Amino acid sequence: MRRFNKIYKKKMGKSKHLNKIKTLFETSPIVSFKSIERIIRVKKPTKSNYAKLLISNLIKRGYIKKISKGAYTLHDDNSLAVLCFAPSYLGLQSALSAHNLWEQETIPVIITSKKIRIGIRNILGGNVLIRKTNKKFIFGIEYLQEGNFYLPFSDVEKTFIDMIIFKQKIPKEILSKFKKRIDEKKLKKYLREYSKKTKNRILKTYERKLQN
Repeated sequence: MRRFNKIYKKKMGKSKHLNKIKTLFETSPIVSFKSIERIIRVKKPTKSNYAKLLISNLIKRGYIKKISKGAYTLHDDNSLAVLCFAPSYLGLQSALSAHNLWEQETIPVIITSKKIRIGIRNILGGNVLIRKTNKKFIFGIEYLQEGNFYLPFSDVEKTFIDMIIFKQKIPKEILSKFKKRIDEKKLKKYLREYSKKTKNRILKTYERKLQN
């Protein structure tokens, strides 16, 4: 960003919007195209084209990076993609790592209710796994530090529920750690949101695996 202005000296002249755009990128982990349009005060198609050219030049010269459609960042952390797919949170194996429930390396796992393509995506040069859930199951979230940012992760109880809902294998040693960390009262409160069949399946796993 120190050479940010060079784009305009050669291609676009001095921009009265440049300082505001720089500040936006320096203070926000993710910047949307609409935010840049608001700074430029887009009212005509020509100004929208100007905003597109601005973004294109910044990306081409490596000053910013595209993280998803209409969203850009200065940073290399692909976990930031969770902010692009709201309502969403980092869950499953990502949450296990964040809560120190295991030590294995994992790609970011994003759980979202947004209507987007699920599966593996390459974001900022690394893989991210997108999983889908109903909007009513976007709860049990806490913000934990991931690199230089605080991002939304499922809490311990919601992580346990999701591991069963998404049919993820839970090793014995991880179950033992869950036993020490789960707040049973909170777990049962969360389970009120699920069908009786699902609730019974999760409680059966909890009682058989965690209380023995």
